[in-house]
Amino acid sequence: MIHFVLLIVCAVAIYLSCEWFVNAVEWLGERLDVGKMAVGTILAAFGTALPESVVTLVAVTTGATDEAKDVGVGAAMGGPLALSTIAYGVTGAMLMLKRRRERIAAGPGPTPAGARHEEALGSAADMKRLAKDQQWFLPIFAVKVALGLVAFAFKPVLGLLFFAAYAVYFWREIRGGDDDEDEGPDLEPLKFQPKAASPSTWAVAAQTALTLVVIFFASQLFVKQLDAIGPMLGLSAAVTALLLSPVATELPEVMNAVIWVRQGKTQLALANISGAMMIQATVPSGLGLLFTRWDFDAALLWSGLITMAAIVYLLMTMRGHRLTPARLTVAAGFYVVFALGLIPILV
Repeated sequence: MIHFVLLIVCAVAIYLSCEWFVNAVEWLGERLDVGKMAVGTILAAFGTALPESVVTLVAVTTGATDEAKDVGVGAAMGGPLALSTIAYGVTGAMLMLKRRRERIAAGPGPTPAGARHEEALGSAADMKRLAKDQQWFLPIFAVKVALGLVAFAFKPVLGLLFFAAYAVYFWREIRGGDDDEDEGPDLEPLKFQPKAASPSTWAVAAQTALTLVVIFFASQLFVKQLDAIGPMLGLSAAVTALLLSPVATELPEVMNAVIWVRQGKTQLALANISGAMMIQATVPSGLGLLFTRWDFDAALLWSGLITMAAIVYLLMTMRGHRLTPARLTVAAGFYVVFALGLIPILV
């Protein structure tokens, strides 16, 4: 029973910490004078992806056996899978719920602009930008999967190329400037200094750092509770690791997206997910290539194929300016396909 209680406590702690984190990171972006979307793709994504990257680093560098190090490989594959399916799907569901509430609040009469489920998420320029992130992710991830199927002497060195790929992406996002259209309301007061129109830089930095520490430890405790609950529910360790743990480790990104959708900042929510995906496709992969065999079994290969299928689906809808809340929600269905496909693999 204690594990279920701790699971709920951790989930609440992560949500509340993310509420304070997104508040701080928007002010941090303003202080650093980066574009609004870079706040999501770089600052927020880097902060929430840091715990998973640390877990991968510890696993691949301190694991006593190849099997222990392979835990890091599983994390490097599970993160992008959860983000491209569960995170996008939850965001789509929240958007549908938000628009439904707006329609009910508007009462009888013509449907307010932006309140219909079938309306695309943003302008053509917004969709082009989001599609560009997926276009960066897909080839990098495809190479990452392909390298798990082959073996050659200098394969570990290729891990450095993944770090370089993220460096280029990082530079592109930061150099993009503030060419984004304003989205949603202005910045909310910093929670550390709620009465200050312009909070102190130290307060912004302190709130950002403190919330990241809470998110990190709450996320790790959340994963440990799932590891304990899995066997209690009759799930094997392999099923728990492949199905539940990735969802748990990506919970901060999901919470960020939920909060930004609630605040009417849809593009920031989507940018946070796509930016976190870029980190997950490069940094943990580079670490895995440098310190492990990077040898995929059937389950890891299956996760890679499903991730790429989900991204292709999203990319097609984005490029056609046809990405709606309902179509975004469909992305979660790919995770269901992944779970069903694991049954014959693990049995």
